Amino acid sequence: MDIFFLDFSLATIILLVFVAFVAGIIDAIAGGGGLITVPVLLLSGMEPAQALATNKLQGCAGTLSASYHFIKRKVVNLKALLPAIITTAVGSAVGTLLVSYLDRSLLFKIIPVILIAVALFFLFIHRIQPYISSKVQLGQLGFALLIGTSVGFYDGLIGPGTGSFFTTAYLCLTGATLINATANTKILNATSNVASLFIFSFTGHVLWGIGLAMAVGQWLGAQLGARLVVSKGNVLIRPLVILMCLLISSKLIYENWL
Repeated sequence: MDIFFLDFSLATIILLVFVAFVAGIIDAIAGGGGLITVPVLLLSGMEPAQALATNKLQGCAGTLSASYHFIKRKVVNLKALLPAIITTAVGSAVGTLLVSYLDRSLLFKIIPVILIAVALFFLFIHRIQPYISSKVQLGQLGFALLIGTSVGFYDGLIGPGTGSFFTTAYLCLTGATLINATANTKILNATSNVASLFIFSFTGHVLWGIGLAMAVGQWLGAQLGARLVVSKGNVLIRPLVILMCLLISSKLIYENWL
């Protein structure tokens, strides 16, 4: 088996790089780029585990770059974040191992359902966030054990929406500022991506050529997106991301459930 490109045509590879580029722009402006890349990778003909593994490779480009930026500017306290880094890595590794052993037909059925659930979360989170509340406050260890482990596991298992889950948890459960929540989220997201990619690298599911090419597209898109951020970015782009995810995931459900 060719672990770099399989039998994909040059046109398909170019299309996937373009999708990663667009996802990078979207991620920088409104978040949720993975809601597009994962279903498109599945539609390209990849097996579910290959799609998730290759998505992890291209996703590392953005999260590692952002993490380096926040660490360099000393926005994060890595020592205080260490418990969450460890639990996130463990959760992600366990989730990735589970993906490697699940039946492909089951994955084809559950992935689009989960993507639709995540898309709905994106749609309603801004309405429900004020009601989730600051009544529950978690310390560093409690956050690590509850959120780090569970969200890390989800990221290893499926992935899209992980950043929003971490950021929402920080804002609602720790009282963190938006800047600190965002910075900590990038560190934990990068941690889960790297841990998952490490496990996938031993299972033979990563298509390295396509993943690296998409990583370049993702990075370039993120650079452009960071320069295009406008006040109405979330209002205009997030609904489009959600709509695309719902349409593509519905197609996958139709093909694998009916």
